[in-house]
Amino acid sequence: MKPLLVLTNVPDRSAAEKLALALIERRAAACVNVLPACHSIYRWRGTVETRDEIPLLIKTTVANYPLIETIVRAQHPDDVPELIAVPITHGLPAYLDWVATETERHD
Repeated sequence: MKPLLVLTNVPDRSAAEKLALALIERRAAACVNVLPACHSIYRWRGTVETRDEIPLLIKTTVANYPLIETIVRAQHPDDVPELIAVPITHGLPAYLDWVATETERHD
């Protein structure tokens, strides 16, 4: 089991909760933290943009990343959503075991 932390942002709380629920219901993630809004400033297609966004912290495994990407791409309103995966190299073993157990799918 290789644990993974996946980061994404969505435009509003409703979209965040809908996406988080879909990830949990499909067992793509063990836990999704819906954080308070942040203000993002970024360059997009040659223009500096700003917008408020809701960050999501998605706890999962490497094996589940393809499903997470599929769900995010299907539900995210942006053409190119932010989706970044960071390997978890250390953590409380019991917590990481829980992540693995909660994301096991029996399709």
